[in-house]
Amino acid sequence: MAAVLQDHAKECEPIDVTLPWRTPDGPLVTKRLVFSGVEGNHVRVSHFNDHHWKPALAAAGIIPEAKPGERYASAREHGMHALRHFYASVLLDAGENIRALSQYLGHSDPGFTLRTYTHLMPSSEGRTRRAVDSLHLASDPQDHGPGTTQAA
Repeated sequence: MAAVLQDHAKECEPIDVTLPWRTPDGPLVTKRLVFSGVEGNHVRVSHFNDHHWKPALAAAGIIPEAKPGERYASAREHGMHALRHFYASVLLDAGENIRALSQYLGHSDPGFTLRTYTHLMPSSEGRTRRAVDSLHLASDPQDHGPGTTQAA
């Protein structure tokens, strides 16, 4: 992924953008953006969703095509925000802990992250089964059956 981002940065230089933070009248915060919009500003979520993300989902058959002259249906699960959930699910599936994921996502409370993304966590039953199986498979086979005590 780093190589892909480096190639992108050579072709399209990252830019500094200063915007209000959290609310329209919030304090101004400057961030370095790896991806910029057509005019060299920040990427508007609605523009990205309407012109890039949702057409890609429609082309893949995940959502219906927009009717001519109309926008795609508004659905949070089909918008750019879905990429955030994908990122979280990949890390959880790989075994990343909630505290680290919370930090990566910019949450101040790991409990919020757990409540939000717990449905994406692999089942503990499956993890338990794999852990016990791998422990058993890694050990040397020994005969501990009922005949062992009689033979001793």
